[in-house]
Amino acid sequence: MITLNDTPISKSYAIGIDIGGTSLKCGVVDELGEILFSFIVSLKDAKTEAEIISLMVNAITQCTDQLKKPIVGIGIGFPGLIEEDVIIGGGVNLPGFEQLPLGKILKDLTGHNIVIDNDANLMGLAELIYGAAKDSTDAVFLTIGTGIGGAIMINKKLYSGYKNRGGELGHTVIQQNGMLCNCGGRGCLETYASVTALINYYKTQNPSSEENIDGKTIIEKYLSGEDHALNTMQHHFDYLAAGIVNFVNIFSPQKVIIGGGISEAGQFYIDELTKRVKTFAIPVAFAHSTIVAADLGNKAGLLGACAIAFQKFKV
Repeated sequence: MITLNDTPISKSYAIGIDIGGTSLKCGVVDELGEILFSFIVSLKDAKTEAEIISLMVNAITQCTDQLKKPIVGIGIGFPGLIEEDVIIGGGVNLPGFEQLPLGKILKDLTGHNIVIDNDANLMGLAELIYGAAKDSTDAVFLTIGTGIGGAIMINKKLYSGYKNRGGELGHTVIQQNGMLCNCGGRGCLETYASVTALINYYKTQNPSSEENIDGKTIIEKYLSGEDHALNTMQHHFDYLAAGIVNFVNIFSPQKVIIGGGISEAGQFYIDELTKRVKTFAIPVAFAHSTIVAADLGNKAGLLGACAIAFQKFKV
């Protein structure tokens, strides 16, 4: 006799690829967010667009050969602007990848359904589906690093505006006619609250600091009570919170997720932001919002790529 416990549970699988400037991560994930296996492929010797595409195809083949089961599709996180699986403009350090219909190219080469989105968007989606905001439907994700990337999720789906060209949270203007940003604008959030901005500001406070100081060292100095670091971190918290206040007032998300290495500094980091945002956000907008650190670390890109494949292709 077959009991309920003997009945096999059908599982779905997707392949995810997370493209970085010097390597790609590829792996297989089930719909519950379990990574069955993953591996990293170096892109350092790939000098052309075609060579990178070939490495992607080889990675996909390696996944399907190892899995030996059907997949619902393949999700790809790519740095840059993506519109309907076309790379409009690629990321730094990647040759080519402009006006490239990468989704169609890969589908023709592999026979699998392909969906591509911005890498920061997919990191945010991963946190919503599998990570720090998995109990939520609406969230804002910020990754604080060299710059500031972000993602907006509404009703469990990514929202990036018309033709996927919005959601540039790091380029919210928080200082009219402020410092020049790499995007060409002035006064953007990332020019005041990224880790790059944190380091630059610390050097203005402490001209005798070591030239190669990093964010982790500044955090350590802050926790030890060094005056220069205390001033620098207060400046960082004030400006980052100003940006978050805008996102809260506009979207009233259940969760504001803070990613990037600096978010792992400790609970004090989240507490300092929460205190400021609670003070300056419209109270009704912040009433159901919580600021949290990201959960998934360097797994977020791969998990987000698979999450969007499940959303698009799973019947």
